[in-house]
Amino acid sequence: MKSDLPKVLQPLAGRPMLEHVIECARSLDATDIQVVYGYGGERVPQALPKAPVSWVLQKEQLGTGHAVMQAMPRIPDDHQVLVLYGDVPLVRREALLQLIAAAGARSLAVLSVLLEDPTGYGRIVRDAGKQVVRIVEQKDANHKELAIREVNTGLLCAPAARLRHWLNGLGNDNAQREFYLTDIVAAAVREGLAVSAVIAPTVPEALGINDKLQLAEMEGEYRRRRAGELMLAGATLADPARIDVRGEVEIGCDVFIDVNVVLVGKVKLGSRVKIGPNCYVRDTEIGDDTEIFPNCVIDKASIGPQCNIGPFARFRPSSTLGTAVHIGNFVEVKNSQLGDGTKANHLTYLGDAVIGKNVNVGAGTITVNYDGAHKHRTTIEDDVHIGSGNMLVAPVTIEKGANTGAGSTITRNAPAGKLTLARSRQVTIEGWQRPRKQTKP
Repeated sequence: MKSDLPKVLQPLAGRPMLEHVIECARSLDATDIQVVYGYGGERVPQALPKAPVSWVLQKEQLGTGHAVMQAMPRIPDDHQVLVLYGDVPLVRREALLQLIAAAGARSLAVLSVLLEDPTGYGRIVRDAGKQVVRIVEQKDANHKELAIREVNTGLLCAPAARLRHWLNGLGNDNAQREFYLTDIVAAAVREGLAVSAVIAPTVPEALGINDKLQLAEMEGEYRRRRAGELMLAGATLADPARIDVRGEVEIGCDVFIDVNVVLVGKVKLGSRVKIGPNCYVRDTEIGDDTEIFPNCVIDKASIGPQCNIGPFARFRPSSTLGTAVHIGNFVEVKNSQLGDGTKANHLTYLGDAVIGKNVNVGAGTITVNYDGAHKHRTTIEDDVHIGSGNMLVAPVTIEKGANTGAGSTITRNAPAGKLTLARSRQVTIEGWQRPRKQTKP
């Protein structure tokens, strides 16, 4: 990968590729998931501290067979073992279920794939009856074997007792001087056991990633797959090739998503939601009939129905909007709650604030919530009008129905139903002249 980052930690759709493999394994309800790691050392488990797996260190990298040997002491003989690879991140649950079904108590099943160009992959060698007899690696293949298009993905399923027996009999008499896991196929054939090769339904889900070019290709495949899921669920995408889905997305009916939208984590979009171009939405719920205009960032927020957001608006975590709230251009909301019908349309920062219903926040308003050491709360009650260019110095309360004049710095509570001003007296200095630079001699 030509990177300091271990290959299995390279990001795919915003997450380490290994995390995708673990997620797929979990979907199979495995008794135990063991991750054998070597290259990169402790960086791999450290990167996924909450992963529900058992970590197994392979101190010496002596091949794939040797790697599986490290996990076998923890596996009972009466279990089935499914071997996955940390750099094959797009394998689907459906393909693995077929693989598991093909393996029995005394049989081995491997996942294969048909490639137009099989260069670099181990070839599946079959006999005249189309039965699998062995897998030969690229460097050990003869001219006839190199012409085979069916290749081994490395993924396999086998009964634990037989797998342990085959692994113990592995040798390393090959070009790489490694213990190849694929050699167990020939061992099973010698013992007269059935070996099945299940051909993967699609090519991308069966392929590993070995460089940044292949990583980008898999990113494109993942993007295409997730866009297809959204469209089958009923979403309209302006361009399916220009959307990134990096998490779990739930949608209502008639959702429209424009180009270059990124959806991360758990996102829920209500019916008739519209998202404009170039928006980033993470861990957020957006209510019915809300429109997000272009170039907005919405992070861990809850946005109610019938809202208008943006363009160029930003929501930081723990922000909640009621019904029919308007947040306009260059408005930032952080850790604040806004009631139904409230509007903040221009150039405003609302942080650590509780804002009631039908409040109008004038352009250029700032809730001054940080004193250099602590955050403080601003409370704006229902039906308040905040004048343009206001500084609301927290902790402060603007009571119900109050108005504040434009250009005010409010440091004390503003009483209900009254106009509160806090301006310096305007003064014009007669005879004043603008300073001028002295001309150099």
